[in-house]
Amino acid sequence: MHVVIVGGGVIGLGIAWRSLSRGIRVTVVDPEPASKASRVAAGMLTPVTEANYGEDALLRLGIESRDRYPSFVAELEEVSGRDTAYRRDGVLQVALDSDDLAVLDELRRFQESLGLAAEALTGRECRRREPMLAPSTRGGLFAPDDGSVDPRRLSAALLAAVDRLGGTLVRDRAAEVLTDRDRAVGVRLAGGDTVHADQVVLAAGPWSHELKGLPPDAVPPVRPVKGQVVRLRGPFPLLGSTVRGLVRGSSVYLVPRADGELVIGATQEEMGYDTTVTAGGVWELLRDAHELVPGVTELAFAEVTAGLRPGSPDNAPVLGPSALPGLLLATGHYRNGILLTPVTADAMADVIATGEPPEVIRPFAPGRFRD
Repeated sequence: MHVVIVGGGVIGLGIAWRSLSRGIRVTVVDPEPASKASRVAAGMLTPVTEANYGEDALLRLGIESRDRYPSFVAELEEVSGRDTAYRRDGVLQVALDSDDLAVLDELRRFQESLGLAAEALTGRECRRREPMLAPSTRGGLFAPDDGSVDPRRLSAALLAAVDRLGGTLVRDRAAEVLTDRDRAVGVRLAGGDTVHADQVVLAAGPWSHELKGLPPDAVPPVRPVKGQVVRLRGPFPLLGSTVRGLVRGSSVYLVPRADGELVIGATQEEMGYDTTVTAGGVWELLRDAHELVPGVTELAFAEVTAGLRPGSPDNAPVLGPSALPGLLLATGHYRNGILLTPVTADAMADVIATGEPPEVIRPFAPGRFRD
């Protein structure tokens, strides 16, 4: 069997690696693999910390994927020979005033109602865990099983694993899906060449709906959602683990790396395909980060980037067979692309090999929007 995967972000590369592990021949088509949202993302693995009302199915999917991460990265690091900087050292969510603390208290009750592991902490207990937090910290929640990974290292490891297992990487843009007798049989590249395959996986993030040749009911309903991220650097890690904060109703997160890098994010902007870095976006992130951890002003400015998340109508992924036979969809992961990489890769490899979506992804079938 031969499958062509359109899109070389962590989702497409993860599916490619897991498919190659099953003995399936794989071609990944992407002009600049691992260069879009996968490069900009901070890499938080926080299904419990980011639990929202009305998203129970997405929460269960996120927890399932988070719990697969240890074995996923262990196998990936062995195959690729590269470190992913995976950490499962918990995530601390803190509040800076009484209104923010009330929001966290409501979140705690919601988490408890779902049986999620989260510990309520006083402001002093938060500062004991993270001494660089602002003295005004009122309280927080600690999710011991959440964590983080470095998406840039994860992408590099996936690229290396795909290469070592014999996958083919075509650095060109897929312009059109090829069909024969109402079935997807490959793609035509922007350069004019064609790649024929038994199945096509569309994993091109917010560009997934731009592939020509799709019948209307097979076009994934995704849109770009802009996010700006700031990276600072110091001689040593400023924080011991990932910290999310509510600062007068505004949410900000800080993800530390072992080499002293601190990733601060992220804005959410409905700006189409615009990836301009703005002074206002950077100011908002640094303002809230400084309120939360005043010491960030002593760090060196390293980088600011903007990426596009693939949002769907219900902000949940679109996974599984489409209305066009032979075409599978793996897009719409919105803010959870890094978190959902293991479960998406495993499940989509199952679909490619057997034709049947596993139970874990059935709530996210493409057909849910057609009704």
